[in-house]
Amino acid sequence: RTQKMVMLKGIPSNLSPELMSALMSMGHGDEIVIADGNFPAASCAGKNAILVRADGSDLVSILESIVKFLPVDSYVEDNAVVMDTVAKDKAKFPGGQPPIWKEFERIIKREEPEWKQLTPIDRMEFYERAKKAFCIVATSETAVYANLILKKGVVSPKN
Repeated sequence: RTQKMVMLKGIPSNLSPELMSALMSMGHGDEIVIADGNFPAASCAGKNAILVRADGSDLVSILESIVKFLPVDSYVEDNAVVMDTVAKDKAKFPGGQPPIWKEFERIIKREEPEWKQLTPIDRMEFYERAKKAFCIVATSETAVYANLILKKGVVSPKN
């Protein structure tokens, strides 16, 4: 059995040194994309974003680890953005929303009690926004429409 070693207390084993460094380097308003296995992470990252591979990790566990350290921006409404389903896929999901979105909401709300809601945007608009992100985390998530952009907020004394 292979076990990941983490040499600091309280750091989840699925947060690699590269991902932790990216989180610590982000400033207020910077965005991080947490992407599923189908997302074109390398081409969206291009020369601008930090690309972090989280192969073998599902998106939900990565999100749970990230939001323990990353405050979500409370000064804007679109602080947690998802790729909206295309018209022909909406009927496949209850209420037109992929089930994993409920997981996103649960996890973010647990760490950010005053957080409001996910903001769905068009697929092509999501790709363009991802190209401007500070960091893209490529997971092995198999759920469809499991892509999320978080906008970093401010760490204040209450945090």
